[in-house]
Amino acid sequence: MSLLKTIKTIAARACLVSAGAIFYTQSAWALLPIEHWSEPSGARVWLVQSPAIPMVDVQVDFDAGTRRDPAAQAGLASAFALMSSKGVLAGAASEPALDENDLGEAWADLGASFDAGAERDGLAFSLRSLTEADLLERAARLAARQLGQPSLPTAVWQRERARWQASIREADTRPGTVAGKAFGQAVFGSHPYGQFATAQTLSAIEVADLQAYQSRYLQACRARVSIVGAVTRAQAQGLVQTLLSRLPAGDAAACAPLPPVPEVQPLAQPVQEDIPFASAQAHVLIGQPGFVRRDPDFLALLVGNHILGGGGFTSRLTNEVREKRGLTYGVYSQFSPGLNAGAFAIGLQTRPDQAAQAVQLTREVLERFVAEGPTEAELRAAKDNLVGGFALRIDSNRKLLGNVVNIAWNDLPLDYLEYWTDRVEAITVADIRAAMQRKLQPARMVTVIVGAQQPGAKP
Repeated sequence: MSLLKTIKTIAARACLVSAGAIFYTQSAWALLPIEHWSEPSGARVWLVQSPAIPMVDVQVDFDAGTRRDPAAQAGLASAFALMSSKGVLAGAASEPALDENDLGEAWADLGASFDAGAERDGLAFSLRSLTEADLLERAARLAARQLGQPSLPTAVWQRERARWQASIREADTRPGTVAGKAFGQAVFGSHPYGQFATAQTLSAIEVADLQAYQSRYLQACRARVSIVGAVTRAQAQGLVQTLLSRLPAGDAAACAPLPPVPEVQPLAQPVQEDIPFASAQAHVLIGQPGFVRRDPDFLALLVGNHILGGGGFTSRLTNEVREKRGLTYGVYSQFSPGLNAGAFAIGLQTRPDQAAQAVQLTREVLERFVAEGPTEAELRAAKDNLVGGFALRIDSNRKLLGNVVNIAWNDLPLDYLEYWTDRVEAITVADIRAAMQRKLQPARMVTVIVGAQQPGAKP
């Protein structure tokens, strides 16, 4: 049977099994146990055996995200992630060098996918494949080559860098981009969370820098591997060993803990930036440094933010700023915790002549919420929404993988998902009020307004 026919047969079978799996209940997903162990290489592994469909999703993470970028080379981690798909070096006699087109065709032939991305905290490689033994083995070997033997061709990097620089210049003509960059720099100061790739920082990155980045961070001992799919523990161990086989094992020095990234510093005083911009809408961001993901207040803040501005049309900000006053089509609030303290932000767009009124009202709603917390009715509605929607957070292997990655990355307990709804149900109004008061200082926040009508200007 040809490889293509094999893939089609397995995929058809997977669709039939998947159709039956729709009837799995929330508890059936939530009770899937998470297994955890360390490989001889030092790699740490988290596994959920999910046999409903013959597929597996894998994510390999390294502490090598954009927060590790040198300030003068902001964009370095993202550049490596981009270039990892542009070709691999030759290996054994049966492994010729592959360029980006060859790689694309190879993945298409396998009916699998492999992607890389640099986020704020980590560099992540994601593999999805059917679990038929021969197909999975081929996919794992090909992924291992991209992980450990990217060719990083100079001409391709120069081409991609020029495209990226042009994209940055275009994005900088948009008010949302201007607002986001000004907000990030004001909230985080010199911390790497406030860095952005620019045409200048990309110009400072050469292939030798990508190779040095690879040597520094991509060691097998530094990998965190999360797996969800129809594989046993023994199969998962073999899969991990193959995936990491082209990475250097690393000696004691290479595997020593990385230097800590400095903590995000709290704001000493309020900051307001009014940035002129010819725009049909004024873009507003209000916020401050927030908290790290491991913070014990996380769930109380999650529920509290759902009530304040994270719950869409049911949130207090939407009710006060949009529904009652008609000052915006949409307003939101969010926390973005990470390995360092991510930002708390409130965002909205409004007519330029209404910007000052919208900002004032938003601040008043925030101050009142921090001081008083939610009502019992708001809390009950938020719990019903979050608990009722919990099944949608884990209703596919890929979503479940995201939750396992969260557990792995933040060293959360293995039963975190199992007791998530119970912990949410246990949160009180007092818990939310106390958590909000510990984390938010409404009198010391950054306010960025891009495109507001200036005093005395004609509408």
